[in-house]
Amino acid sequence: MSGKQAKDGLRLQTLAVRAAVARSQYGENSEALYLTSGYVQPSAEASARRFAGEEEGYTYGRSGNPTVSSMEQRLAALEGTEACMATSSGMSAIMLMCFSLLKAGDHVVFSQSMFGSTIKLIGSEFARFGVESTAVPQTDVAAWKAAIRPNTRLLFAETPTNPLTEVCDIAALADLAHNAGALLAVDNCFATPALQRPIDLGADIITHSGTKYLDGQGRVMAGALCASEKMVLEKFLPVQKNSGMILSPFNAWVVLKGLETLDLRMRAQSALAHELAVWLEQHPAVARVYYPGLASHPQYALSKKQMSAGGAVLSFEVKASNPEQARARAFHVLDTLQTLSLCTNLGDTKTLLTHPASTSHGKLSEAQRQAAGIAQGLIRVAVGLEHPQDVQDDLARGLNTLT
Repeated sequence: MSGKQAKDGLRLQTLAVRAAVARSQYGENSEALYLTSGYVQPSAEASARRFAGEEEGYTYGRSGNPTVSSMEQRLAALEGTEACMATSSGMSAIMLMCFSLLKAGDHVVFSQSMFGSTIKLIGSEFARFGVESTAVPQTDVAAWKAAIRPNTRLLFAETPTNPLTEVCDIAALADLAHNAGALLAVDNCFATPALQRPIDLGADIITHSGTKYLDGQGRVMAGALCASEKMVLEKFLPVQKNSGMILSPFNAWVVLKGLETLDLRMRAQSALAHELAVWLEQHPAVARVYYPGLASHPQYALSKKQMSAGGAVLSFEVKASNPEQARARAFHVLDTLQTLSLCTNLGDTKTLLTHPASTSHGKLSEAQRQAAGIAQGLIRVAVGLEHPQDVQDDLARGLNTLT
């Protein structure tokens, strides 16, 4: 869980391949995969101290694993936090955060443009346990401020958002949260620490779906929370031990190796996404393109300030006269793909496309979708590493027949 093994002064690219637990007695150069559910203790007294938390040492697979620790240390080093806690998925990380920090009567302010499952989890599921919440426009700092109550304990933003790539002012939200005695959590899934470090802008907690860019090749499910060591040990760890929201050693090892190429992948895919966004913006069948790296993006200046590149995800709307036609046209573009993948995941080396209104945001009410700006003609593109001309040619196959 701790990031203390990371050497001071090393740069992100070096930490991505070096931060990990110490080598075993065998001196392996590539971090080892430890597949074990239990650990032999050196003595009964040492076992008692370890189970009591008085001595470092592994006790049981639900409480820790060396491979998982390596992944946690590496991600903490990249995010610039003291510690990290890995979980079985991105949504389990958010659930762990909420269970650890909130109780009946507490209040959460969150972006209405967040991932659909996050909106359902906080706005509906936790409401059953007496946790109140208010959804606000992602980019309206005044709305965030107005929504804060005396019982507000957490502000939760996702930047850029899924799928409209809205960018929020992290520093401004951090000030609002701290002035109200609350915490700010930021979902950094789209940008990753390769492009953005929320902790440097005042955030208290960073959430991740490691399933996406941290893995980078669409192989495993994973999640993580990055925060102070005190918060991880005193808040997250007890709940994780009792709930079992743990990451398997194999999945941790896959993500650990994925982190080694994170910086290279994010910069290459961001450049390809920018090229595709420019091409789409000029296509006659496209009504609008959502990408932080475009000058036409409403938060372009803010994204340039907070992020070192625009990221690898963009969305676009096809031109249509009504929602029914928009949905049919979007489906037509997706159904004519021959090279790219119709797939709801993102963060892969393969370019993936999806229709948010019927997938990631399909379980929301129409009012919630409209509030989040999820139109029926919207298509999300998670740009991979294919040749840009091949990506454009595959999209043009469907788009050109709409004009």
